[in-house]
Amino acid sequence: MSKRVTVAKTSELPPGQSKSVQAEGQTIALFNVGGTYYAIEDACSHVGGPLSEGTVEGVTVTCPWHGAQFDVATGAVMSPPAGDPLKSFPVHVQGDEIQLDV
Repeated sequence: MSKRVTVAKTSELPPGQSKSVQAEGQTIALFNVGGTYYAIEDACSHVGGPLSEGTVEGVTVTCPWHGAQFDVATGAVMSPPAGDPLKSFPVHVQGDEIQLDV
């Protein structure tokens, strides 16, 4: 069963930015794409690169280590060398709080 956890404030994550957050022992990459928030695991499934430090174009994040690409909305692999998708987390905004179901 999932638990809803507050991980950031909207003021901490302007459009076009990302950050790494902790929730229930998990490291999660949080993205603001044009005012819509997305969350996926923050470790590339190829070698564990920090996706929160990757470049984002549209809803695609590129791992800074080896260039694997993922859909920030679903965690799906968009380009190798990664082969396995990442877990995505439902995001909710309540007032100025960004909350995840983890």
